[in-house]
Amino acid sequence: MTAILFPGQGSQYKGMSEDFYNNFFNSKLVFEEVEDSTSIDVKKIIFKDPLNQLNLTNYTQLCIFTASYSIFRVIETEFDLKNMNVNTMLGHSLGEYSALASSYKITLSDCAKLLKLRGDLMHRAINPNESGMVALIGLDSISIQNIIDEVNLDVQIANDNSPIQVVISGMINNIDKSRDIFLKNGVKKFVKLNVSAAFHSNLMLEAQNIMRKYIDETIFSDSSVSIISNFSSKISNNSETIKDSLINQMANKVRWKESINELEINNEKNLIEIGPGKVLSGLVKRITSSFEITSIDQMKDLELFK
Repeated sequence: MTAILFPGQGSQYKGMSEDFYNNFFNSKLVFEEVEDSTSIDVKKIIFKDPLNQLNLTNYTQLCIFTASYSIFRVIETEFDLKNMNVNTMLGHSLGEYSALASSYKITLSDCAKLLKLRGDLMHRAINPNESGMVALIGLDSISIQNIIDEVNLDVQIANDNSPIQVVISGMINNIDKSRDIFLKNGVKKFVKLNVSAAFHSNLMLEAQNIMRKYIDETIFSDSSVSIISNFSSKISNNSETIKDSLINQMANKVRWKESINELEINNEKNLIEIGPGKVLSGLVKRITSSFEITSIDQMKDLELFK
């Protein structure tokens, strides 16, 4: 059995999925529908980025989704995806939206509109450069949470990515205060991430509450593919459960390590990462050696299916 993974913010790069766009009509159709649904020229931003918008979260999220989904559509239409026995999909943060569209839980157009709104709300949630995120390398999430609690640090775990990588969110001054404390207590590296705000934290609660209305109004359909939620790290094929988890995702941590453990429990054997970069493949390998994992980022990667 096979599961498909979709990347989140931080995986973007100029020119992602461009070779698919230039060679496959179905990729072009995805770009056209996203642009028609959002009135954003994602082609210009992704392929040329003349105004340096690709790293602004109000554009980044929609662009990564468009690139990932356009690659998925090529794989789905050009190759026999059914023979791969794809039972489960999941994504990291905004990648969960790619999973929902690819599993036909929500339409491409609805997904694009939701991600445009999500990006706008998260971008406006707090003044730029006042909050941020840091990757802590070397300790697991339990150890990190113990340090936060013992010292009463005003930061939150945003991503539980692997046994040795945890991402925290918070105001910049609080993050800066935490640096020496973490490094003195076993953290090997303290890496500031190139993001515009403290995602997956309480600072996103107001944005999450606004987003709730729009997700509630979106039609979620049943399909044969199950989703593993970032919020719960549990597998489900129930539309209402999936919708509720998506609503709660923005202001709560991404339980990526637990999500991969859920795949193991579900007896998945093969994983395919679809979209820009190979970040998720690297994280999975740090969590477990149980899976055969392949990344599809560029056309040359399609050799897997031949």
